[in-house]
Amino acid sequence: MRVIKREVRIAGFDDAPFKPRSKGRVPVIGVVFRGGVFLDGVFKTDVEIDGMDATEVLVKLLNKSKHKEQLKVIMLNGITMGGFNMIDISILLQKTGLPVIAINRKKPDLKNIKIALKNFKDFKNRWKCIKNAGRIYNMKLEKNKNIYYQFKGLKQKEAEKIIRLSCTRSLIPEPLRVAHLMASALIKGESGGRA
Repeated sequence: MRVIKREVRIAGFDDAPFKPRSKGRVPVIGVVFRGGVFLDGVFKTDVEIDGMDATEVLVKLLNKSKHKEQLKVIMLNGITMGGFNMIDISILLQKTGLPVIAINRKKPDLKNIKIALKNFKDFKNRWKCIKNAGRIYNMKLEKNKNIYYQFKGLKQKEAEKIIRLSCTRSLIPEPLRVAHLMASALIKGESGGRA
């Protein structure tokens, strides 16, 4: 098991809110955090709403980043951005060399997600991203408070240690909480809502 320092460098990403049935692109904000205590940098990019470019967009952004050498893990708010723009965390790991942790506040309802994805012509490719993300784990953070996560490129104990280290202000890891606040402020003019 690798040594995980308290200030492990995490790149956390979340997409901005958008209106249902929108077309076009949605902003994505990323932050570089040292554990859950110190903001080190900010990224801004965008992905196509309900497209299939999120994985490649993140790969290009991270591989060109001046922060790349110090980063130890990528953290995502789920495995979708811009609606059903799927992120293949196996490919993200493979093409960046960085382990990935995807966090969900609630357990994803895979049955309903599969039904929704069947509306897309490339259903098989989108469903493959979900299968590639692997098992959904449940982690208890406080009494009766759980989050759900998937990961690639780490051992389960390592993933859980990183999650615990980065949950300093809420039940959501700080890189995701801050990325969410910034992304919502970008669209709404002020931050709001839960990550």
